Amino acid sequence: MPIAITRPVSPSLACCELTHVPRQALDWRRAARQHARYERALASLGCTVQHLPAEPDLPDAVFVEDAAVVLDELAVITRPGARSRRPETTTVATALAPYRPLGHIVAPGTLDGGDVLHIGTRVFVGASTRSNRTGRAQLRALLAPHGYHVIDVAVTGCLHLKSAVTAVADETLLIQRAWVDAQAFRAFALIDVDPAEPFAANVLRVADAVLVPSAYRRTRRRLEGRGLRVRGVDVSELAKAEGGVTCCSLVVR
Repeated sequence: MPIAITRPVSPSLACCELTHVPRQALDWRRAARQHARYERALASLGCTVQHLPAEPDLPDAVFVEDAAVVLDELAVITRPGARSRRPETTTVATALAPYRPLGHIVAPGTLDGGDVLHIGTRVFVGASTRSNRTGRAQLRALLAPHGYHVIDVAVTGCLHLKSAVTAVADETLLIQRAWVDAQAFRAFALIDVDPAEPFAANVLRVADAVLVPSAYRRTRRRLEGRGLRVRGVDVSELAKAEGGVTCCSLVVR
């Protein structure tokens, strides 16, 4: 049974880091209710939800995915590209230590977990504003002894690689081609997001289902048309903080 590590929404969420979306009025209590439903959805898909301690003074701490990269052999504790987010990694490392040996990204490297898409022995890493060349090189060195092939992918117009492309099946990806070069993923079957839903590529595969933000109904129909089992969840308030369904949990299998 997979473990989904999550963290409560901070009351300071409205002070979050933003890069590619405008700042809007944000109701953290509504975000917290949505996050609780997200956790229930994970549990309904077979995950045991493990809660990290609350971090009320760290606005982005709910987005736990960015603090680590979890593979079968080890977990890599990141050094987030936004300075304000670096204190988030301490409790994430403590939570992961019972399950995996730990590696670390160190200065001057930066790496956000949202930039890392792991499919089999291939690890695609976004060359974004949050993950620099040194951080990507450190990840490559940490993973090489375990047989992983790390591939850098340019990201433009969005925060992280997984804002633009995520896995929905073993050899099938959901992609927003405007933000990433589809040629990097030519070995896979590709499903395009609906043009009216540019942010719809961030979905979370859990067991035999795909968790999709409920706002993206057209893209959901595309996934269902490919025979995929889809579960919708409302994360509209979290999206105002540039968050999505992958970044609110770390799934340890």
